[in-house]
Amino acid sequence: MTSKNWSKRSVLACGISLLFRVGIAAEAAPAKTPAIALLDGADAAQWQAWSKPLGWQVISAEAPAGAPAPDAPPAGIDARVQALAAAVETAVKSGAVDAARVYLAGRGDSASAVFYAISRIPDRWAAGVALGGDPQAAIDSERIFTANFSNTPVLWISSGPNDEAVAKKLRSEGLNLEWRAAGATTDAALFAWLAGHTRDEFPLSVDCETISPAFARCYWIQMTKFDAGDRNDVLPSTRLSGRSRAALDLGCSYKIDDPGPGLLVLLPARYSGPLKAGDRIVALDGRPIENAGQFAETMTKMTDERPAVVMVERGKDRVRVETRILLPVHAAAVSARVQASYNPEEKEILIVSRTATEMRVTVPPAWVPGDLNWNGVSLEDLKSPGCYLLTIQKELLHAVPCP
Repeated sequence: MTSKNWSKRSVLACGISLLFRVGIAAEAAPAKTPAIALLDGADAAQWQAWSKPLGWQVISAEAPAGAPAPDAPPAGIDARVQALAAAVETAVKSGAVDAARVYLAGRGDSASAVFYAISRIPDRWAAGVALGGDPQAAIDSERIFTANFSNTPVLWISSGPNDEAVAKKLRSEGLNLEWRAAGATTDAALFAWLAGHTRDEFPLSVDCETISPAFARCYWIQMTKFDAGDRNDVLPSTRLSGRSRAALDLGCSYKIDDPGPGLLVLLPARYSGPLKAGDRIVALDGRPIENAGQFAETMTKMTDERPAVVMVERGKDRVRVETRILLPVHAAAVSARVQASYNPEEKEILIVSRTATEMRVTVPPAWVPGDLNWNGVSLEDLKSPGCYLLTIQKELLHAVPCP
């Protein structure tokens, strides 16, 4: 078997026959199949062509498996992450997709979204693969927590001159990341790496951190209420610090994984500024904006607040908009973190948390009878499986069956 350099198109198509030789798809596809999950639906057709001979499915937020595409995809990346997770859940419940073998994937400018989606919803994917691009845009969101990758590794295949050093630094900061050079990785090796990872619904240990109750599920634990004043020094934050960068005073954000040209703006509800839905910012002070990555790099170099002019592409028209460049004021949101483990020998669930004042714990049948301990306090002698609601009330910890 000859080795071929990885590429976006030809190698993946060629490698399908290689996969049959190594036995990944030598047998008939089972009723429940692995699936590739995509935040960028533009890649869906290509991934379907590559994965169909293997019996794998492709799921995207824009076109969930077995369902018609919606009229318009969710605009913000958080909405798209939630939509993709919901599409995966639908496919799993239908019996078409194996819940233990769903793999998040992204290419080029969408590669950073792989890191972002895992950090926001860490317990849905068996693993992630980022082809090209880099994780910097996701890191700059200040929402990448290395704890969330504990059970969900990422394979980053790229060819940037400094990518190996970047990957080494991220691993040293706790990110569960493997880097491979694009020119030395075959497509067969890529799919074999994915197939070698499975998701456990009830892993013996979990570790998750978040700034939002909407993204607080961690396998068999879900944090449901936060109190920023309820902190401890036992669990430090695992947040990766983004680059300090300026912003435009336009009251909007932009799609961080959009390939360009320019920036596709994302407007909040009740927006009253000069922009409109669908606008694309294509130039800043007369200089073209190639894409979101190039714009982010430009803004990190800004050192002064000053007036600025942007050119906005609105349909066939171009509109000149005056604004200001604002320097960042750092006030990172307080995060909540939970570490939990089950000890089969002691038959004990140990939970340590920070900032979380309420959580739901789902106990599988194999873990009972047993004990449950939260932040050093023994709460419950578990006699039956199911959901337990843990709360802190007036500094006292309680555990009761979920209502």
